[in-house]
Amino acid sequence: MEENKNRLYMMIHGAMIGAVYVALTLAFAPISFGAVQFRISEALCVLPYFTPAAVPGLFVGCLLSNILGGAAPLDVIFGSLATLIGAWGSWHLRKHRWYVCIPPIISNTLIIPWVLRFAYGAKEIIPVSMATVGIGEILAAGVLGNLLLAALEAYKSKVFLHQSV
Repeated sequence: MEENKNRLYMMIHGAMIGAVYVALTLAFAPISFGAVQFRISEALCVLPYFTPAAVPGLFVGCLLSNILGGAAPLDVIFGSLATLIGAWGSWHLRKHRWYVCIPPIISNTLIIPWVLRFAYGAKEIIPVSMATVGIGEILAAGVLGNLLLAALEAYKSKVFLHQSV
């Protein structure tokens, strides 16, 4: 019975995280998509520090955001996989609080420029795209993500019932 409650909790919490990711991405759609993007929703990629439910939640949230935002099929697939890889890496670094933002920054910086090139025919050379995507990720996941992490730290026992740390 307890295992079913835990599974249900994980599903609901993951769904809530995914829904917030979609809402933030679409609310700021003009800056969430394109060659130079700043996805505020990427700040949520620090949530695996608190709960493993964030990993599938972020993946599904990104997947739905890309579909609803009209992204190209390659972007839907590989952009969502970049978020999944980043969230999974964050979960694995959960014992090191200030490092959890690094995997999403790296995965998006390395993967998204190739997506922009092949899905949208972006003319920028890959290193330039890596710089613009990387800067956006540093600001979203690094700066905003760490601010979110610090703000949630005081409430983690109330918000995240089954914690990673």
